[in-house]
Amino acid sequence: MIALSCYILADTYFVSKALGAAGLAALNLAIPVYNFIHGSGLMIGMGGGTKFSIFKSQGKDPAANQIFTNAAFVMICIAAVFFALGLFASGPLVRLLGANEQTYDMSRIYLQVILLFAPMFMLNNLLLCFVRNDGAPQLSMAAMIGGSLSNVVLDYVFMFPLNMGIFGAVLATGLAPVISIAIMSPFFIKKKNSFRLTRCSIVFKNIGGVLSCGLPSLITEASSGIVIIVFNMIILGLEGNTGVAAYGVIANLSLVVIAIYTGIAQGIQPVISSQYGSGNRAGAKTILRYALIVMSVVSVAVYGAIVLFAPEIAGIFNSENNSLLQTIAVTGLKIYFTGCLFAGFNIIVSMYFTSTESPAPAQTVSILRGFVLILPSAFILSYAAGMTGVWSAFPVTEVVVAVIALILLLFTGRTATCA
Repeated sequence: MIALSCYILADTYFVSKALGAAGLAALNLAIPVYNFIHGSGLMIGMGGGTKFSIFKSQGKDPAANQIFTNAAFVMICIAAVFFALGLFASGPLVRLLGANEQTYDMSRIYLQVILLFAPMFMLNNLLLCFVRNDGAPQLSMAAMIGGSLSNVVLDYVFMFPLNMGIFGAVLATGLAPVISIAIMSPFFIKKKNSFRLTRCSIVFKNIGGVLSCGLPSLITEASSGIVIIVFNMIILGLEGNTGVAAYGVIANLSLVVIAIYTGIAQGIQPVISSQYGSGNRAGAKTILRYALIVMSVVSVAVYGAIVLFAPEIAGIFNSENNSLLQTIAVTGLKIYFTGCLFAGFNIIVSMYFTSTESPAPAQTVSILRGFVLILPSAFILSYAAGMTGVWSAFPVTEVVVAVIALILLLFTGRTATCA
């Protein structure tokens, strides 16, 4: 997941070097759409993978294959919508996201290409999740890392030697999932996979189950996009494009940190689903405990690095040595990332609920942190304290949701099931 999140982080770095603050602002305006694409792929992949793993642990191979086939059908339908938006609506969409004359052209190019590559992003997410649940997590990890490294290399080649500008950055990002799928292809060519497309009817109950179990993954990713959109609009009013560029640094680093927690969550999902499917509830809780310990250690390390090296981190993306951008970004980093420990707790607990066929508490946690609390917090706190309030909205939200998640974890029964 760190590798996957670096798709965008590499773009952020190279765009900041090649195109300065205007390019960074343009990138940050278009990024939310990537969150929706990535989240949709994860929703189908994680939801389908969870159901697949449970059926497989119960010896129900035909049902497991039917889940994969139905998940693939849903993926194609949603990807087609994104692709159509890329063909016909990228201009109006980027205006809606807040682009002005200074950022419109670069934002539109980035957004359009991302949308046109949506089928590859979503197919990659689907296959990664099923390969991981099919007993080949090392291959899944290798594919993700390979795709990410190719993006970094192609970013440099396209933007500097070939001087392709923002189009080069987004083309490198779009080719990354293609390379990731190619890395996984021997798994299917050699027929090592136990899941496959089968002749079967499209069962809406199965689709509902996949979407219900995978919805928290979509909310987690989509909420990042929605938060970026809202924060961009608030910050444009407070500090203009320079403020948005500074937020771009924080938002994209946040994607990497959240990706670490998502990676831990995705790592425990196949194991917990298998333990749960075979009736070993105690084993599932043990895996959850291990995940929370790892997450806590990572969180302390991340925040320690932020506190110690905030000026250096901001400076990496401040190629023009803009003093205002530097000041805003350094202050924001130190405040915003106080919420990382609580965000990690919320993401992992939500995945635990998903993996044990308890979608209601999982969706509650995801919706609260993604929409219900953080959006009003951003408006209220920014009105009360300006940019300090903007940065505080994230940790305040995650703390409140963590308390609610802990209550649900301790007291919610296991009567809920996926649709």
